Amino acid sequence: MLSCVHDLLIQSALQRPNAVAVQIKDAAINYQDLQQQTYTVAKGFLALGLKADERVAIYLPKVVENIQALLACSYTHSIFVPINPVLKSPQVQHIVDDCQVKIIITNKARLQAIKSLLAKNSSLEVILVTDANEEELQAFTQTNAIKQRLLTWQALLILANETGHAIKTNSASSKDTAAILYTSGSTGKAKGVMLSHHNLVLGAQSVAQYLSLTEQDKILTVLPLSFDYGLNQLLSCLLVGGQCILLDYLLANDVIKAINKHQITGLAAVPPLWSQLAKARWLDASSVRYFTNSGGVLNTSVLEQLRKVMPNAEPYLMYGLTEAFRSTYLAPNMLDKKQGSMGKAIPHAKVLVLRNDGSECDDDEVGELVHLGPLVSQGYWQDSAKTDAKFKPVAKHLCQEFLCNKAVFSGDLVKRDSDGYLYFVSRADEMIKSSGYRISPTEIEEQLSQAEYINELVAFGVPDEELGQAIMVVASSTVQEKAKTELQEALLKQAKISLPNYMLPKEIIILDELPKNANGKIDRSKLKQGYYSQYTHS
Repeated sequence: MLSCVHDLLIQSALQRPNAVAVQIKDAAINYQDLQQQTYTVAKGFLALGLKADERVAIYLPKVVENIQALLACSYTHSIFVPINPVLKSPQVQHIVDDCQVKIIITNKARLQAIKSLLAKNSSLEVILVTDANEEELQAFTQTNAIKQRLLTWQALLILANETGHAIKTNSASSKDTAAILYTSGSTGKAKGVMLSHHNLVLGAQSVAQYLSLTEQDKILTVLPLSFDYGLNQLLSCLLVGGQCILLDYLLANDVIKAINKHQITGLAAVPPLWSQLAKARWLDASSVRYFTNSGGVLNTSVLEQLRKVMPNAEPYLMYGLTEAFRSTYLAPNMLDKKQGSMGKAIPHAKVLVLRNDGSECDDDEVGELVHLGPLVSQGYWQDSAKTDAKFKPVAKHLCQEFLCNKAVFSGDLVKRDSDGYLYFVSRADEMIKSSGYRISPTEIEEQLSQAEYINELVAFGVPDEELGQAIMVVASSTVQEKAKTELQEALLKQAKISLPNYMLPKEIIILDELPKNANGKIDRSKLKQGYYSQYTHS
């Protein structure tokens, strides 16, 4: 029985020990070796004093240590917290502080980037650096004030082999929290979504079912493992005993080369990457049997071009949210019949369209998308108020097939046609959806509004063909007109220092004063309307 995340690896290691599990560049590791090495890492974690339910942050690119660490957390009944490797120090600091991380695993480059947080954090006890030697870590401690224990990855493996810690593989419950994934909300900083072992395992089974995954599949994972769907690609592959090829790409051409080199059968991406791939020069893509889109609406012309360059591939258009994993997908055979649709609920899920009073909408009536079923997450880490606002009960007659009537309210407005197919209408909050990321305007505003000479500052999204939405920043300042260009440059410089690339504004505009509503608050709607029309017709 597959109760926990590491059970996916154990099952495939027994069934296909010599088959390649993970490929990163030219390095491959089979299922048996991955299972044995992960077990050793788990023993190392126990030797460091890691206890059940304690948090381990993984701040790494796509390397084998990343995979071993998250699976080892499952072995030890601790909780893994994947951190997007493109995040900068302020965002990493928030995550590490918010869920009281005990161990953080990173590499030399990112250790330098986050060294300022190491002297501040009280919960963090151990820093594991995957690509450093003892001499390099000694030099680092001599030049930086840190309170934590600093270890090489090799030292962890030696420690594991020197101790007699045994792993109790059957003592964890599927209801235990396995991971915390951080996602932006419409206000404030990123929130930690708690996912149980059951959420992750059932999510892998659901996607493997409707994509018809088998041990013959070679899945290209370009999405970050900190994304729910990037993580699911790995777990779905482990479930069926397939081969997962992990890729950190710089250019769309890197993805095309990987598809050709490894004879990829399936890949997932977000609209901005699909847009780049549609314009690229393709090699032989005959091996691709499916591709999936998530993280935003895929432009119709882009979709048609992708269908031409991957003639054997079936397209799956999907919708999801971290709080409930995936929610819907449109089957390939309905792509032309139901153009623009998000499809229907994925296996093990039920999706409703509800009015504000909790009643179910009629066909073609706009309402909020509400997700029910065992894929609904456990809520937000140590934030009962936000959990109660997002995760709410629905009427019993709407959820008779489930033991629990707790549902997650997405904040997205949709409508359902007479055949039960769903169509996205708009977001009900101020979230920006850019490059497949859900971005909080408040997080951008907090980092930039502290700049000198800035009175007020607002961030919002404007339509963009490739990004979905581009980020616009409008600020007010009393500086003279000739100094506004310098202020724009200073704000952009600050953004590059404190924000990841996907949060960088496309344009920064300085006004003398921002418009206000009757209550004296910044009139965001008026600002957005003016710039929306400008970008829509540009």
